[in-house]
Amino acid sequence: MKFIPDKVIEVPDIPFKDIVHLPAAQTAVVVVDMQNDFVKPGGQLVVPAAIETVPAIRHLLETARGRGVRVVYTMDTHFENDPEWKIWGEHCRYRSWGWEVIEELRPADDDLIVQKNRYDGFYGTWLDHMLRVWGVHHLVLVGTMSNVCVLHTAASAGLRWYHIVVPADGISTITDFDQAATLRQVSWLYVGDVVRRTQDVRFDG
Repeated sequence: MKFIPDKVIEVPDIPFKDIVHLPAAQTAVVVVDMQNDFVKPGGQLVVPAAIETVPAIRHLLETARGRGVRVVYTMDTHFENDPEWKIWGEHCRYRSWGWEVIEELRPADDDLIVQKNRYDGFYGTWLDHMLRVWGVHHLVLVGTMSNVCVLHTAASAGLRWYHIVVPADGISTITDFDQAATLRQVSWLYVGDVVRRTQDVRFDG
């Protein structure tokens, strides 16, 4: 198919599931980059819609922890002269206020913190190792930005044959098109499940 400038492009239908049931002992929730620089006023790269996802993500975390589900946080992490700053400008400088996870979603003591320096939560990190140590096969992905760090992390998970679930109300990005395209890619290319709400994810066992 040729790309034609100024042509209206429609995103194919997204096959939302009504409810997804997951085995608690084999599931992890991955919170992608919910850091001050991306979420809070005064941040370096704020995604305006990100703050709206906080209640849904908090509900998901409370439910997951209550069922013994593992929780992982990825943290975009950069140091002086990081090449990524040439693309996006300075952001998420290690140990700065902007680098910290927002107060509303503060990690628990036994949550896994994964510091990453690229979009993908698996690239150059110990995430895959720890998921396999725990016997995790299912990942519920939430966070920001949908079409960048969430999608690249979902891609790496899918290529490793993890089953991916993404709640639409738990992810955020700049445009509606990019949000829809993310959900489409997860459900089609990575053979994951998408649901409308975090409440549509149920942890069994």
